[in-house]
Amino acid sequence: MTPGFDGRAAAGYLAGPPRQVPGFESLHKMASMLLGERVPENGSVLVLGAGGGLEMKALGEAHQAWRFDGVDPSAEMLALAREVVGPDEARFGLHHGYISDAPQGPYDGAICLLTFHFIAREQRLETLRHLRERLRPGAPLVLAHISFSQDEPLRSQWIARHAGYPQGVTASGAVLENALEAMGSRLAILPPEEEEAMLAEAGFGEVTLFYTALSFRGWVAYAA
Repeated sequence: MTPGFDGRAAAGYLAGPPRQVPGFESLHKMASMLLGERVPENGSVLVLGAGGGLEMKALGEAHQAWRFDGVDPSAEMLALAREVVGPDEARFGLHHGYISDAPQGPYDGAICLLTFHFIAREQRLETLRHLRERLRPGAPLVLAHISFSQDEPLRSQWIARHAGYPQGVTASGAVLENALEAMGSRLAILPPEEEEAMLAEAGFGEVTLFYTALSFRGWVAYAA
């Protein structure tokens, strides 16, 4: 599952996603729209990988009556999330652990942004099934993370683009070599077609790609 962030990594987290993820603010806006199509005005949303609190803050501001439960394995990242979302614990519940430690719900929707590429391949299906078990039938799941072909030379090309995006130049040389090593050892990246098949196997239907930005993909799917 997701590795814990130490205090230094947590402290620097808030500046990272807006710089590294194309259309980061728009991703939050799209997620809010897609969840809002089915989550009622006073609904409940489960947030997997809630450390940092950025998506909870964005969704909470857009939907003032929603309630959230967020789960994350990093105590440091959850502490950061508490600072970001504020002291309203009745509205923003934060839980230390993995998806199996999350409340049972049932929830009206769920979201998981920029987390699944940290989850080992052999744990992905179980994680999705835990999400499904905690959702009402028909409830939406919004999911976005790194996903691209694992066949060469496409894999290396996508890593070069991912590594170079903050500078606006496709990475090469030592920068690319470091990125190939780091992403290969730290992340579990699956091709989009495998992601979609796993969602279906876990009990989600109407799996639809709504976001594609260089190395990142986002889907909305619904609990069958």
